[in-house]
Amino acid sequence: MSDFLKGYRQAEQQQRREYKYQTQCPFCSMQCKINLHEEKIVQRSRYNATPDKNDPVSDGKLCAKGVYAHSHAVNPTRLRTPLLRVGQTHIPISWDAAYAWIREKISAVQKHYGKDAVGVFGSGALTNEKAYLLGKFARVALQTKHIDYNGRYCMSAAAGASNQAFGVDRGLTNPLSEIPLAKCIILAGTNVAECQPTMMPYFRKAKANGCKIIVIDPRETGTSKIADLHLKVKPGMDAALVNGLLKVIVEEDYVDHTFLQKSVLGGPELLAFARSINLGEVSQLSGVPIELILEAARLYGKSESGMVFTARGVEQHASGVMNVRNFINLVLLTGKIGKAGCGYGAITGQGNGQGGREHGQKADQLPGYRLIENLEHRQHIAEVWGIDEASIPGKGVSAYEMFEKMDNQEIRGLIVLGSNPIVSNPNASLTESALQKLDFLIVIDYLMSETATLADLILPGSMYLEDEGTMTNLEGRVILRRAVKELPEEAKLDWKILSEIAAYLGKAPYFPYTSSEDIFEELRRASQGGIADYAGITYKKIEKKKGIFWPCPSVSHGGTPRMFAEGKFYHADGKARVIPVPHQYPKEKTDDAYPLTLTTGRIMLHYLTGVQTRRTSELNKTSEPFLEIHPETAKRIGLIDKGKALVRSRRGEVTLKVKLSAGIREDTVFVPFHWGGKECVNQLTLPELDPYCRMPEFKACAVRVTAIAEDSGEKPETEIKIEKVYNGDEVLV
Repeated sequence: MSDFLKGYRQAEQQQRREYKYQTQCPFCSMQCKINLHEEKIVQRSRYNATPDKNDPVSDGKLCAKGVYAHSHAVNPTRLRTPLLRVGQTHIPISWDAAYAWIREKISAVQKHYGKDAVGVFGSGALTNEKAYLLGKFARVALQTKHIDYNGRYCMSAAAGASNQAFGVDRGLTNPLSEIPLAKCIILAGTNVAECQPTMMPYFRKAKANGCKIIVIDPRETGTSKIADLHLKVKPGMDAALVNGLLKVIVEEDYVDHTFLQKSVLGGPELLAFARSINLGEVSQLSGVPIELILEAARLYGKSESGMVFTARGVEQHASGVMNVRNFINLVLLTGKIGKAGCGYGAITGQGNGQGGREHGQKADQLPGYRLIENLEHRQHIAEVWGIDEASIPGKGVSAYEMFEKMDNQEIRGLIVLGSNPIVSNPNASLTESALQKLDFLIVIDYLMSETATLADLILPGSMYLEDEGTMTNLEGRVILRRAVKELPEEAKLDWKILSEIAAYLGKAPYFPYTSSEDIFEELRRASQGGIADYAGITYKKIEKKKGIFWPCPSVSHGGTPRMFAEGKFYHADGKARVIPVPHQYPKEKTDDAYPLTLTTGRIMLHYLTGVQTRRTSELNKTSEPFLEIHPETAKRIGLIDKGKALVRSRRGEVTLKVKLSAGIREDTVFVPFHWGGKECVNQLTLPELDPYCRMPEFKACAVRVTAIAEDSGEKPETEIKIEKVYNGDEVLV
């Protein structure tokens, strides 16, 4: 070896550094802990992620997305400097120039059109600190009522139903550790195997303990593979199916009458309604045979313990709240709540879908799950913020309605933090039209999204390795994620960006923070005495206990892993509520022109609108958008496996590759929603809104499917490169 080469190798070895960071996955609501290893050689870094064996949530497991969660975070396309639109391109500018531009635009719009002419749109992926600060920023710095977030499209139906039934909304009423104690579990409209893979071991443990698992879903999935009973319900007919279950439970008397009389209001009315149900009608409407309805009701009704879980398949409907209320009726009628292995859970979709909806991002909310139209609640928050209560704006409108107001030019300017509504909104073409009509669009993000490409100003924010703050996972456990990487170049922490914009708008005294912990300390005071009470939670306490379950009203309190353990609910009288839920129907019916029902959802290798995962080569190169359709339906249309299909609704059309599956209903087709542009399925979906929570009807719309000629430029199949962590229906290491 030459002296030169020896010298180079020695120099290389001297510059080799190894680092180990403890962080957590930025994706789903499990928020699994990750040990991230970085090997730095000269100016190049190689990364490897392994699960944290001491994580009480994931039990030392990661899914494929977690294994590669660092990839998008170190992607060279990372935004690093403010970018201002000039003509058809974006050019770098300084932060001072960006803030001066923002002040000028906001001042001009609000002077001409009023304070509410500027809106704010947030995300269920933000830390609790950022979610809290965004709500305060909208109401104090901008003084606008128009703020909402993409969690409206995720958890709002379950949140509305839980608040109505229990007086409180915490996603899971029990910790994950109690799942293996249940003797019967209903999984309705949830594909845990692909959406929350590290949650699957809890259900496998339950099954090993003798638990019977019932899956309600129009498709066969990785989740349905573990089911003892799979009810292939027609999309949108969940409430009707539950009415059939209630009929059997009441007539065969699996009702907990003592609990019903002592702890629940509305029992007699629900019992009478259940007796009036016709099982034959339920079977016809839901597409589920009577014998399976009987079997499912008996399995759940007879079990000494049981849990019911719902997710987007039940909730993302214009009848989402009532759908969930009926599943909660099942829980309360049988008294399966407040005890070990007994409860209800809405399986949160986004990383901080729980905390994101507790501290003020929603149009009608203030921190601590307080209501913005409640005078006492307003006074409490005004005192914490040091402002006059009368200066807090009133209730705004929901997420989709905000974009309608933009399209009508009632909202003239918008600030988006960490969200991609042009892909996630229903009727996506209206969203694009609305954004293009704005006087200004500002996007704070660390990657270029479909929404950011339309922005007049893009501000480079922070990503999860650089952000410090708390997240609240699906079970209501508040956990702390420390920052482990420095910000690159001119990027800034999201909370600093908001505080600095506020200062440019003359509101600096109200945003005096020097750290995320400062914000959390104010959040604690703001939430004190509220439904989502974090007053007793501190960073130090979280780290010591590996997470604290809210409510936690004082520092001496240990948190609340299981809700309602004393038989008391959060309504003033301490009782839960049940109500008769008439059969609910999809808002758009199929007909000869649009004969099939489209439903949407996730796949294992991608997350939400794909901004992060579509930049992760290990995930993106093995997947593409597709239309899942039953072989018999495809045959009638003239489709072949891997051929091309045109899918059209009354709002738009997309072209997709065909994937034949005998596991889906013949009257139903499925498309994942992780892609934008011409492959964005939300160009087709229905914006009909739930009357209680304003959730759009994502999960059922009428479509027609036709075959189209193949083009000659089809990409060859790509070899899967993650076989080491793939075991058939889920990816775990």
